[in-house]
Amino acid sequence: MSTEPETTEDAEPGTPGAETAAAGAAEGEGGEAGAGQLSEAEAELRAQQIERERIAQRKAEKKAPIEAGAKLSGKAADLLAAVRAVESGEKPAATVFAEPEPAPRRSAPEPVRRPQPVAAETVTASAAPAPEAVQAVRRVLAEGGAPEALALQAAEALGEGADELLRTDPWQLLRVAGVRPEQADGFARALLGTECGPDDERRGRAVTVWLLDQAALAGHTALEMPALLAALAQRGVPDPDGAVQDTIAEGDALVFQDALEEPGAPAPAPAEEDGADEERPVRVLVGLERYALAEESLADGLARLVNSVPKQDGSAEEWERLAAAAPGSTGELIRAVAGHGLVLHTGGEASLAEPAALLRAARSLGLRAWAATHGPIGRDRFAALLRRSDQAADSPGRTGEAPNADSPVATVSGLLTGLEGPGRAADGALDLDLLVVLDAPQLDVETAALLTESLPDGARLLLAGDPAVLWSVGPGRVFADLLAARICPQVASRLPDPGPLGELVSGVGVGELNQVEAPGKELVIVPVRDAGEAVHRTVQLVVDSVPRAIGVPAEETQVITPGHGGAVGTRALNAALKERLNPGPGRFGGFDPGDRIVHSPVPGRALPGRVVKADAEGLHLSCAGETVVVPKERVEHSVRHGWAMTAHQAVGSRWPAVVVVLPGDAAQALSRPWVYTAFGRADRHLSVVHGVEQALPRAVAEVPAKPRTTRLPVLLAPQLAGE
Repeated sequence: MSTEPETTEDAEPGTPGAETAAAGAAEGEGGEAGAGQLSEAEAELRAQQIERERIAQRKAEKKAPIEAGAKLSGKAADLLAAVRAVESGEKPAATVFAEPEPAPRRSAPEPVRRPQPVAAETVTASAAPAPEAVQAVRRVLAEGGAPEALALQAAEALGEGADELLRTDPWQLLRVAGVRPEQADGFARALLGTECGPDDERRGRAVTVWLLDQAALAGHTALEMPALLAALAQRGVPDPDGAVQDTIAEGDALVFQDALEEPGAPAPAPAEEDGADEERPVRVLVGLERYALAEESLADGLARLVNSVPKQDGSAEEWERLAAAAPGSTGELIRAVAGHGLVLHTGGEASLAEPAALLRAARSLGLRAWAATHGPIGRDRFAALLRRSDQAADSPGRTGEAPNADSPVATVSGLLTGLEGPGRAADGALDLDLLVVLDAPQLDVETAALLTESLPDGARLLLAGDPAVLWSVGPGRVFADLLAARICPQVASRLPDPGPLGELVSGVGVGELNQVEAPGKELVIVPVRDAGEAVHRTVQLVVDSVPRAIGVPAEETQVITPGHGGAVGTRALNAALKERLNPGPGRFGGFDPGDRIVHSPVPGRALPGRVVKADAEGLHLSCAGETVVVPKERVEHSVRHGWAMTAHQAVGSRWPAVVVVLPGDAAQALSRPWVYTAFGRADRHLSVVHGVEQALPRAVAEVPAKPRTTRLPVLLAPQLAGE
């Protein structure tokens, strides 16, 4: 199959992979929850909007000085002048986009205040565009020869007056997910005729923003200037420098200069009074404002946690007593959290017992302690682990909650929107003393910024997760950056994942694809020769072999494959599985009651569930025990069949049995994190439909995660040094 990427992590800006990734996102990875109802997606989007507005307002009020700038000359002085011009709202100098010379770093941004609470009842359907606005956009699209099906997305992306904006600047169509520059060019020619051309300033700005959007989809929070200029030239922009200048001058992007530290170099000495300090090399980056401000806000929040004194709930002797009673690395974790505002914890599935023990210990001391997971399956599993821990504990002398109390576990999105968790205090901070965030590698910069800025003063934050799994769908690599920065205590679990599957996955994590003994049929390899055989054997495993030989029914078996498209992508596999497990006419957008689905209310969120019914209101789903109604116009963009899913959709969840499908032409999509994540979703049994031959061990041994360009380490360093 020509595998359609499951995410945009492997797609570089300016490449066909990036375009395919954007199309994949438009096709079903993203989308919002339906209008006309209070939904988790709308609440989260509103929370993010308020956070961005708040940070932007604070940033606009700042006039942060740039240190040691007076002594620069030549291109470095031009760069410094351009940055100052951008911050003051003026157009940057023409020479700013040349290759960077040594220049000073920017001063640390001023800390920002925590966001105010976002009450769920304030989020209404008014965020959806009016029908007449959508109809007006539809007419403009039809006039320009663009698909009218894009009308709702365009109205949402461009906001009020979207139709007029498209008439005056047709390249704004690139703000709609899945639209490529050549398609926007055709739309512009149909509307403007001879008035437009490749050198049109509007096109240069729009393509620049589009490339930065593609970079964000691939996980970057910013792009280095040379990479952005090269990508613009590849897209037929005659004057890449001018296009970037215009984009920054219009406020559609921000430019940054970050000091580079040479590996192994000693820390720079303080500057002398006469300014005799040496110039230091920098890299110049350009990024979208929303991610730049979120990353700066995140750095502020993390610095506040690292440099704060945790609230003294429970004496040092009580914390030490609990730590001494805990075995091995669990005791280390309790000691680290007792004395620090930010702690990192790493480990596999078995290591979850340690955050569970910490949570139970903290609550026994009277702390308001909560855990948050990436998705509802992970939430329910961790809640069950807490209940088992409570039941196994001795009841005498406990001061915490009773074993039958509601488990203090929420999803990250539910916690932030107030739909789950302890809620917010009067000052807008989360009403808790300790927050344990599981699945921490799935935190993108915007979500992580919301979390850290929502914590009250004196609270403790534990970020826990498996660093070997796939990174977040959204931009950033927060957990990996923090692990590399070493700014706070790190506790590595010494609890190995048990059994043959634990041995297999642990080997993959260090780059080795080991042969393991599986006397209980925990692992089965099924070789296949072509795509047709891969589909046939997958269906046979789910419907017959696994239920009969392993005792796991089809509804508890999950299929994972590298992409959505192609002969063995999720679409093809889901069609084949539906035919066997729940055949039907698919009268409502291809869905029938009883169909297994994945609902994506917002990009990067995957909620497994089932179709309950369909009526005039929309498609009624049951996701993690909750009823969700998706309006008809949003079904295509936010609901997929879910017997088969991608590894990114599956991350944070586990199933009794998993069938991983590796068709022959998926070799290019494989990497060590992908294989680790896919194999690690199985609790009891893993079947591998294997058609990639030596590409699998080669991917495990030689293909690590693709690097992401982020600014978090640079932003953290001066703030922590200056506290």
